[in-house]
Amino acid sequence: MTLTAILFSTLALVAVTMLATRVIGRNAGWLAAALLAALAFAVGVRVPEILGGDGTGEGLGVVRESVPWIPSLDISLGLRLDGLSALFLIIVLGIGALVMAYSARYMSERNVHPHTGYFAWMLLFAFAMTGLVLSDDLILLFVFWELTTLCSFFLINRSGERAGPPAVRTLLVTAMGGLSLLFAVVLIVVQTGTTVVSEALSSAVWSEDPGFSAAIAVLVALAAMTKSAQFPFHMWLPDAMVAPTPVSAYLHAAAMVKAGIYLLMLFSPALGGNLVWQSILIAAGLTTAVMGALFAMRSFDLKEIMANSTISQLGLIVALIGIGTPAALATAALYTLAHALFKASLFMVVGIVDRQAGTRDIRLLRGLWRRMPVTFATTLLAGLSMAGVFPMLGFISKEYLLGQMLDAGGSLWVGVVLAAIAVFASATTFAYTGRILFGAFSNYRGTTRPLEVEEGQEPREDAREAKPLFVLSALIPALIGLILGPAIAVLYPLVGAAGSAASGESYGASFALFGGFTTELALSLTIIGVGTLAITQRRRLDVFFERRILSFKAIDVVEAIRTGAISLGLRVGNATRTDVPTQHLGAPWIIVGVVTAVALVTIPSVGNLVPSAEPWSDVVWLGLLVATVIPAVLTRSRLIALVLVGSAGFVVALWFFALGAVDVGLTQLLVELLTVVALVLILRRLPAVFHAVARSRQVVTAVIALGVGVVTTVVTLWFTGRRDMSPVGQYFLDEAYQDTGGTNVVNTILVDYRALDTFGELTVIAVAGIVLIGILRSRPMIAERTSDVAVWASSALARTTDNTLPVRMLARWAAPFIILLSFHLFWRGHYEAGGGFIAALVGATGFGLAYLGARADRGAPVAWPYRGLLSAGVIVAVLSGVWGYAVGSFLKPVRFDIPLPWGGEYGFTSAMVFDLGVYLAVLAIIIAVINELGGVRESDIEPSSQAGPVLIAGPVPTARETAPREKEHAGAGRTGTDEPPTQAADHPTTGGRS
Repeated sequence: MTLTAILFSTLALVAVTMLATRVIGRNAGWLAAALLAALAFAVGVRVPEILGGDGTGEGLGVVRESVPWIPSLDISLGLRLDGLSALFLIIVLGIGALVMAYSARYMSERNVHPHTGYFAWMLLFAFAMTGLVLSDDLILLFVFWELTTLCSFFLINRSGERAGPPAVRTLLVTAMGGLSLLFAVVLIVVQTGTTVVSEALSSAVWSEDPGFSAAIAVLVALAAMTKSAQFPFHMWLPDAMVAPTPVSAYLHAAAMVKAGIYLLMLFSPALGGNLVWQSILIAAGLTTAVMGALFAMRSFDLKEIMANSTISQLGLIVALIGIGTPAALATAALYTLAHALFKASLFMVVGIVDRQAGTRDIRLLRGLWRRMPVTFATTLLAGLSMAGVFPMLGFISKEYLLGQMLDAGGSLWVGVVLAAIAVFASATTFAYTGRILFGAFSNYRGTTRPLEVEEGQEPREDAREAKPLFVLSALIPALIGLILGPAIAVLYPLVGAAGSAASGESYGASFALFGGFTTELALSLTIIGVGTLAITQRRRLDVFFERRILSFKAIDVVEAIRTGAISLGLRVGNATRTDVPTQHLGAPWIIVGVVTAVALVTIPSVGNLVPSAEPWSDVVWLGLLVATVIPAVLTRSRLIALVLVGSAGFVVALWFFALGAVDVGLTQLLVELLTVVALVLILRRLPAVFHAVARSRQVVTAVIALGVGVVTTVVTLWFTGRRDMSPVGQYFLDEAYQDTGGTNVVNTILVDYRALDTFGELTVIAVAGIVLIGILRSRPMIAERTSDVAVWASSALARTTDNTLPVRMLARWAAPFIILLSFHLFWRGHYEAGGGFIAALVGATGFGLAYLGARADRGAPVAWPYRGLLSAGVIVAVLSGVWGYAVGSFLKPVRFDIPLPWGGEYGFTSAMVFDLGVYLAVLAIIIAVINELGGVRESDIEPSSQAGPVLIAGPVPTARETAPREKEHAGAGRTGTDEPPTQAADHPTTGGRS
């Protein structure tokens, strides 16, 4: 089975299990378990390929596969299977299979559908971990690393009402590590010139640039320590215990925390001898080992004990990796396997005890060993392995760990200190293992801490053994730990290959269950003796651990940072959450000031301003702009201001045409046309004139406006200055046709070269359209102006049927032409001026014309399904992007020639399909604006007028007849009541067009 097949089989398993839960409920866990076990077996079948010729694992055999992903960036879906990744992959898939089988009986038989999300996220986590350990590309490695972070967040967050804050805190800590890894990946790619993991780690830059190596050591160590819960990032792991027990068993035995361990071992070939790397890992690892063990001694909840135990055990593994020798790394690999087995078993036991006895508090549990003998035996086997007792696999890994600690540092005293710390942590491990066994299964209840039992956590006196299928998943890894102790030789090849891959040197692993009367054995006996003494003195130790040294917990620090960040965000947001325009203009003013300061400093190095070859043409256009802008500023009429501002826009469009920017000029012209239509719809609901403004305010705003205009103009000219064509621009002109088959450089940039950027803008358009619809529908719009009804009600302007006749006649003849022109501009956009955006604007003008020619708002033919069009635009763009995978990557244009009936060929490209998505989205948002702003809303219409607008067919009412209604309308909206203002739709003069 290929590596690619193994990877995507885990992803397919997500969908298969989600469907299975709909049919067989929680029993889908058995299906997931069987398939994960099959994938683990498939990995095992490939293991001989990576072992040495003699089967010892001394070789550095590697299986590689690569599939193009983003060829333009030289990024591939590169996969690699060596001894290290094979070991971790077997752990991920094997423990995952056991946890899925366990979940099939842990999850409730009721509420079938909620299990779908649980299995989906758990298996998606297995997919993320599979991708992580197989990745041979740094970018791919980072993607899967972040996917594990997201999966853990959602698994924790869906665990109940109290899961929100712990999930967020876990996300904050681990996401910080993700950012650290991202920085490291970027630096490595820049320095080594490759994204391939194996090539980057074998680069000579690691030895040639000590500063670079030290920086990467810090960044990678930080990323791994956040994932593996090492001090000072340990706090999230106990906090995440709100998640269901199967989640904890998988994340903290084989998945989440093992990701950090794998990352450290992956980078060991490049950083193993780096002093910064060794110092960080050894110091943090041993500190965490001792701290976690002491925290476990003061805990009474079985799950909390396991969480702190996990922190402690991982600390020992991290310290071993920090030592960095091939023997230490092989021992770390062996310890990782042993830890995965006994910790998965113990976590599952905690869930069994919780389900059968009704509590996890060891102060409340008594005598379970008689009523739950199989569960007790399982706990005993896994606990003995964790405590490092002969002949368990945990005993061997602990023995060799102590030996590596003694040999570390190059001097005797360093080794003695490190070994002494490890002995203390291991003795404490032995002690809290006894705390678990005696506290949960014996009659021991001794503690001075007052019991604070939560509702529903009282122990059940009728607790009995769980069903065999429930206990079996926990028993299997405990038995494997027992079997692999005497049969340790079976692991030599795989563990040796893992050590070889992690160290970059050939290493033949050789572990013995009994190596004679050695110093390590003496230390093991010391651990057992000290641990036994601690168990016998457990009552006094409980009293001792009751004394808090610090008045706060580490999780309190994280929570304070989280709440502080939220508070800071609120303060920053409140600074601009106002209706006062001056406060909104503060940020642009600051930006202008900064740009001005930068310009004044850098102007000498930017270059000289080259005068225009045709200065008089610029003067003419500027003069026209002045002639439209100054009156627009001075007039008090909103309608005149709109006309003048629109005229300024038209001048700018003509200026673009004069400069040869046909696409830009056409876009500007069409936008101005449609903007005027939209603003006219708004002006009907606003007063005819602007409100009066004090003279002093006019002077101040004039000075500000002129100052900003002058500064912006000068800075723009200095930074652009009519200089020669940039190299990028020249490249587009020279290579656009060769690369894309299009001759319209502007369009090819938008839909070929920068298609992903345009896709982002397309998504923004769709979101903006949805927000616009929501805002306009969230509250009634202001009623239309009716103050002039008495003046012109008797004039010809009131006859909507007559006064819209010219526009309707024009629309009847022009609409087909506009539609054809829109299609023509779209079709030619890749070769001449046009494209999806411009074509959509042209098509939208047809709708604007149809609206203006309608006799009444509700009769306007613009009620197209614009929300569906918005969605369709994005979907079409996505599908065209997926089409690009046919030739290599997302959104890469696919080109082929279409024979024409009259001869010749038409060069078609999938970029035109992408452009169709742009067309649909732009057209939809313009129709949404016209329909929402112009249409009469049912909430704004009086009940008597629900049947529709009244069209005048007879004599027009006189001013006297309409006067009472005018007063009624004039008073509408000023009563202070909650009723919507009376709309004039039932009046002939305001229901149509004038």
